Amino acid sequence: MTFPDTAMVLAAGFGKRLRPLTEETPKPLVKVAGRPLIDWVLDRLAEGGVKRAVVNTHWLGERIVEHLADRKAPEILYSHEEEILETGGGIKKALPLLGKGPFFSVNAKILWLDGKTNALHRLAEAWDDARMDALLLLQPTATAVGYDGVGDFVLDPLGTIRRRKEREVAPFLFSGIQLLHPRLFEGSPDGFFSLNLLYDRAIEAGRLHGLRHDGEWYHVSTPRQLTEVEERLAEVGFWRR
Repeated sequence: MTFPDTAMVLAAGFGKRLRPLTEETPKPLVKVAGRPLIDWVLDRLAEGGVKRAVVNTHWLGERIVEHLADRKAPEILYSHEEEILETGGGIKKALPLLGKGPFFSVNAKILWLDGKTNALHRLAEAWDDARMDALLLLQPTATAVGYDGVGDFVLDPLGTIRRRKEREVAPFLFSGIQLLHPRLFEGSPDGFFSLNLLYDRAIEAGRLHGLRHDGEWYHVSTPRQLTEVEERLAEVGFWRR
């Protein structure tokens, strides 16, 4: 597969759990270790070879556009949502800007460190177009920073994933980093809907797969998590990478 050079950056959310920080600042512009979250994400995309990023906006979206006005790489395109569309609806609206082949999608509330190989490159190398409509980068829950949930998925040695069962603690969570094909959205509803709807459909068809992340991963959704992540970043010197 030709390396995907386009990515979707999900930046339209309200960031309600980060209030009061997000009352006047969109969540992607909340600073972590002195830099806005969206800058961390776009830098990692550029390092991985992504040439074009489609950023969806809603809450205080004009602030994001203003902030990124002078950015040189990757090239930034915008998909503004007059009414918030959630993850599935937001990406579906942006599909005309994303091209006809596989594209990366990244949530603008996470940061990551690569392991031995660039995480985006690992996703591209693991992609099998004949078997996959979506490939999710999965983070082991035991090593996730800024996360205290019970996980999302169970991953088998062949990369097939299933959702955790009720009252089950799953060993992996969805990192917010993924490789998607536009065909995943065929037959999907218009307007507001979650990607989980399409994940479940792809699981039933055997076309949703996962790849274990081999580096560090950081999640920022609350002020407490922000503090925890900044403390860990200080330990590993993330800003120097």
